[in-house]
Amino acid sequence: MLIIIFKLDNIISIKDFDREDIEYILDEAVKLEDIAKSKEICEDLKGKILGCMFFEPSTRTRLSFEASMKRLGGDYIGLSNVGNSSVSKGETIADTAKMFEAYCDVLVIRNELEGVSKFVSDIVDVPVINAGDGAGQHPTQTLLDLYTIRKEYGHIDNLKIALIGDLKYGRTVHSLANALTLFNNIELYFVSPEDLKMPKEILHDLDRTNIIYRELENIKDVIDIVDVLYVTRIQKERFTDLEEYLKIKGAYIIDKNLINNKNLIVMHPLPRIDEINEDVDNTPYNKYFIQAFNAVPVRMAILKTLVKK
Repeated sequence: MLIIIFKLDNIISIKDFDREDIEYILDEAVKLEDIAKSKEICEDLKGKILGCMFFEPSTRTRLSFEASMKRLGGDYIGLSNVGNSSVSKGETIADTAKMFEAYCDVLVIRNELEGVSKFVSDIVDVPVINAGDGAGQHPTQTLLDLYTIRKEYGHIDNLKIALIGDLKYGRTVHSLANALTLFNNIELYFVSPEDLKMPKEILHDLDRTNIIYRELENIKDVIDIVDVLYVTRIQKERFTDLEEYLKIKGAYIIDKNLINNKNLIVMHPLPRIDEINEDVDNTPYNKYFIQAFNAVPVRMAILKTLVKK
């Protein structure tokens, strides 16, 4: 029997993963899902502490990491309001990270600047997890996205997946597109307004692989052929010009009429604004709430794997 070993010490970018690393985490999450569902507490990480360094607003990511550590028998400390921390007094991220290192066994970091998680991982001696850096990467979200897709279809290979909405600033779709290059016979459809197209550096990464992708502006061009609609919100906080945001807001709205009788699932990293109508919520197409739950077993698997290495 082939034994797969997880090779990474930190989780900074999905580009650091190979397929075996991804499948290791997904397989570990399967083993932990019953604990997550039953809301039981195990003792796998009893006595361990997670440090949550959230310099940017977060609900699902922060809460699911905290819940995951609790489910594993550990605890957490952290900051979620920079205004109440020494950062507001001018303390550097490096000093804050070293302080957290002294108190914790693993750090999870969200920051509005790309590269902060990598910087911190180079100066501390505990595992570091990137929980989102600006418009860059969100690798743990990608792992739970892949887990959701695999649970639904039983596999990830051979699927047609549309990424819809804000592809320019959406770190979730950047990470997911990179991850899908590790699987076989994937077709990607990038559906967005002209001003929010997938960044050229992501396309260049895809060009070095065998993956097939197309850029489009109309959802109706893909609705009959894709297996997954991965929808993202237009991120107001990434725009410096409010007028530009208002021009694009509501450009893509998924409702029941659009997807009725289609053979697909609808995913969303949440929060949603108006891009998925509530009439989709009570249909079999809706997988975004299951996706949100899947954050717990997947992040449990991540924490258990890194802290016990």
